[in-house]
Parts: sequence; C-alpha cells; structure tokens
Amino acid sequence: MKRVKIVDVLKSEDYGKEILVMGWVRTKRISKNVCFIALNDGSTINNLQIVVDVNPEFENILAKINTGASISVLGKTVESMGSGQNAELHCLKLEIIGQANPDEYPLQPKRHSLEFLREIAHLRFRTNTFSAVFRIRHAMTFAIHKFFNDKGFCNVHSPIITSSDAEGAGEMFHVTSLDLNNLPRTEDNKIDYSKDFFGKQTHLTVSGQLEAELAAMALSEVYTFGPTFRAENSNTARHLAEFWMIEPEMAFYDIHDNMDLAEEMLQYLVKYALDNCSDDLKFLTKRRADEQSQKPQNQRDAMSLVERLEFIVNNKFERLTYTEAYEILKNSKHNQKGKFAYPVEEWGIDLQSEHERYLVEKHFKKPVILTDYPKEIKAFYMKQNDDGTTVRAMDVLFPQIGEIIGGSQREENYEKLLSRMDEMNIPEEEMWWFLETRKFGTVPHSGYGLGFERLMLFVTGMSNIRDVIPFPRTPHNAAF
Repeated sequence: MKRVKIVDVLKSEDYGKEILVMGWVRTKRISKNVCFIALNDGSTINNLQIVVDVNPEFENILAKINTGASISVLGKTVESMGSGQNAELHCLKLEIIGQANPDEYPLQPKRHSLEFLREIAHLRFRTNTFSAVFRIRHAMTFAIHKFFNDKGFCNVHSPIITSSDAEGAGEMFHVTSLDLNNLPRTEDNKIDYSKDFFGKQTHLTVSGQLEAELAAMALSEVYTFGPTFRAENSNTARHLAEFWMIEPEMAFYDIHDNMDLAEEMLQYLVKYALDNCSDDLKFLTKRRADEQSQKPQNQRDAMSLVERLEFIVNNKFERLTYTEAYEILKNSKHNQKGKFAYPVEEWGIDLQSEHERYLVEKHFKKPVILTDYPKEIKAFYMKQNDDGTTVRAMDVLFPQIGEIIGGSQREENYEKLLSRMDEMNIPEEEMWWFLETRKFGTVPHSGYGLGFERLMLFVTGMSNIRDVIPFPRTPHNAAF
C-alpha cells in the first residue's frame, strides 16, 4: 500500500478508509487499555494521533517505541473527538522502522533552547519551531521564483567563484588549489597566483549583481538567486559567512521603476506567506508572543507576528530622500533627548538600524524607501545625481529589522563610471568587461539585492539569523 502524507490525512473527511502512514514519534501516552502516539512526517506542523489498543498483539512493540523512533502504521481513519484536528488513525498494524535510544536521543518532549538546538543542527529539523521555519523557507523560495517568472524575468545562474569584488569592501574568502605548505613565490616574494588553478587570484562571490547586469543588457529583465559569502569576523545575530541573495537587474528601469518592483515583490512574498503558511505562522506567532512575554513591558514589540506581516501588505511604502530622512532624525525628540545610541549630527552619516526603525515604527508607521544617499557611503556602480554629492541609491526599511533591500539605478555613463572607479581605487584592467557594457549599447538600468535570510527573519519572527538557514556558517563554525 502506498504511504499517505499526514497533511493529507488531516485535511480529509473521508473516514473509514484503510491507509498507511509513516513518520517519527513525537510523544507516546499509554494507559491500561489504549496508547496514543503523536506522529509527524514533516508535511505539516500538526501531528496525527494514532490510537493503538493495548493488547497482546501490540504490547511488545509499544514497549520498544520511544520519542524519535520512526514507525509505519496501517490503520483506519475515524473522525477525531479531540479539538484541533479532523481525523485520527486507529491502528491495525504497527511496525518500527528505526528505533531511538531514549538514553541518547537529545530531543525529548520539552522546550529546548535555540542555542542548544544549533549544536544539534542535524536533528533540529524535527522540532516544531524549525520544521515550521524551513517549510516557510521553501514556500518563500518558490514564491520568489513564481513572482519573477510570472513577470517574465529570466533566472540567471551567476558564478560562485569570482575574481571581482562587487561591493568593493574586501572580506572575501580565497579560492585556491595551491599547496599552502609550499606556495609558489614571485621575485618580490609575493604569492604567484599565475600558478593557481585559474591563473589569478579568485574568491567566493559576495554578490551576483555584476554578472546579472551583463545578462540584463541582452535579456532586459533577469534575476539571480544563489549563495553568497563574506569573510566578516562577526559573531552577531544578524551576520552569516554564507547567505543567499535575490538580485534582480532590469534594463530600461530608472530608480522609480526599481522602487515599484521592490515594493510589489515584498508585498507579494509576505502575502504569499500569509495565504499559504497559515498553520506554521500560527505556531510561530504564538511562539514569538511567549518569547515577548518574558521581556520587560517597554521592550516588547507592539505588533504580533501576523500583524507585522499584514502591516507590510496593507500599507503603501513611504518614499523620501536620505536628506529628508536626515532632517527628520536630527530634529526628532528621540535624537534631541540622546536616546539614539548613534546620535544624528552631521549629514552624510551611514544610518544605523535604530535610525531606520525609528522612521518606520515611530515616525511614518509604514514601510519606508529611502533614496539619494551620499555617494561616499555607497558603491561605485550607483548612478550619480547632478548635485555631485548623492547617488540614486534606494534602501527599503521594514519594522524590527531596518534595511531589508538595498539597490540603485546603475551608472550607465562610461566616463562617469570610470571616474568613480578611479576615486575608489578599483582597477580598470580587472573590470574591463563591466566597463564595456557601458560602451556597447548602454541603457539606463537598475537593480537591488534582497538578503533571503533577512526576509526569513521578518516572516518567521525568529530573532537570530542562524535559525533561519539550515546549516549556519559563522566564525569557527562549519559543522554539519
């Protein structure tokens, strides 16, 4: 008989059928005459209740079943008398697929800390919290591809190994096939990368943007969705060494078209989660509420998780320039009373998360898009404004997390781009291919980057970025 997924059993009201289910035991409660097993197969956060008569046929096998064991159950569906589920399964045949030694199995039916679960990342998928998070991660992955596909975008696979630094910020992982115990040297005792596999120094990419720009110059509307890497020695709740980025690039888009697309995409993704992940979001909303209740009253979030998601869907994003935002922040009572950890004083400062959240949560009470940033704090490829001091950058700001998207209209003028690269000491000879797109049929174009894990933090309500990626890579941690 073919196995039926638990999610389908729980949705069905076709009672009295014999079906086969398989899964992992979450709990087992046994009394004199009957045993109740909560079974889960990962297809839903909800467990299927298995009802087993305690008789000589099942007595021995029930004694061997513990939390974490995998079992196969042939049974008959009946309407559940309990609340919260339509059906339960009355057992006719029971088999153990794989046992779990109760003295060694670390996931017992109790609350475990997230820190502990990171140490057993190979098993944390089995908890309610992480099964919910990673089902939502799958849903968001699908929704991203569906959004762009339905709009006629072409998915481009950008390289993971690169010789360019898209952000110009360093902190890249080296890729080499050289013998580290016997490195070839040049006459001036530098490492001779001409002997390396690619014949030059290469790294893991920090962004697929530059390659996406090349594709957009022929395909018009493209996007990349892949892993990116940054060797930043930061052990915070917001940083990973390996993370995923969504980076669309669009020919013939100006900064306003760029903002329109970013707003449309974010509202689409959040609504997709609300419409398609209701059970998991219901669980995570309660989990987050329990977490918030442990905090002092003045540190609790004003909105529940679902309310926060609806806040994005139901509000048009406020748009203003960096200079307008700077004036609001500088003149705010919050700043004048010294409540910002980073006081807002001189124009040109790089806004911190606390400033971004103030604009979203306190001042406008809606998502915000900031544009026209000082060029000194932005990347070389951004379109320069006529004022000579700002560029057509845009950042999308969300409640709780601040910046969720960073992007810009790109500089399509060859001479201006070359001059900006010279200012920032970016070697022309290494970026000749990027410059040539500005020589051969250049057009206005724009793009942005959405950090997938940042989106996941927002949608799931988790507080640490290590808990929204299956196997986090951080300083001194590459286990699993």
